[in-house]
Amino acid sequence: MIFESFALRTAIRHARPFRGERSWMAYIRRSRSPELPVLLVEDSAAITGLAFALAGVVLAVVTGEPVFDGIGTLAIGILLVVVGIFLAIEMQSLLLGEAAVEEQQAAIREAADGVPEIARVVHVLTQHLSPDDLLVAMKVDFAPGLSAADAGRVIDDCEARIRAAVPIATRIYVEPAAPQKAADDTAG
Repeated sequence: MIFESFALRTAIRHARPFRGERSWMAYIRRSRSPELPVLLVEDSAAITGLAFALAGVVLAVVTGEPVFDGIGTLAIGILLVVVGIFLAIEMQSLLLGEAAVEEQQAAIREAADGVPEIARVVHVLTQHLSPDDLLVAMKVDFAPGLSAADAGRVIDDCEARIRAAVPIATRIYVEPAAPQKAADDTAG
């Protein structure tokens, strides 16, 4: 138990800067990097399992009833199943390519909105390719009268601003939206 406690303490120390103001559960559920959350859950489960084993053995010795040892063993088994299901649910989204967290999506949109030649951000799509590799695809309306050469410069500026705001945004695709016809062009 002592060694597992040291392992948990080390995991907590390493995770604390990444957790920020969030609760531990929120950190584990929202993290895009599975290493530390898995260590935290695994080490917590190990200490709990050792406590179940200790309680079962002590009760079996003190009472002379071996059934307590069996109950401790069953408790450990149930704990392992619960932790396994929890980790599978929480970490499977990382395997499937989860979207960026809301703060990152807002920073991406704000960076694109900060480019003067972009009239409007139509939509932004994000997908984690790995914990440190974010794909960003967006469709934008350019300011009227922008030439194709200027559009290339505006896209480069937009990508640079996004990378500055969200450094893990490594692959960025900015697509111009199709021009919309005026209402009187479509009438009749």
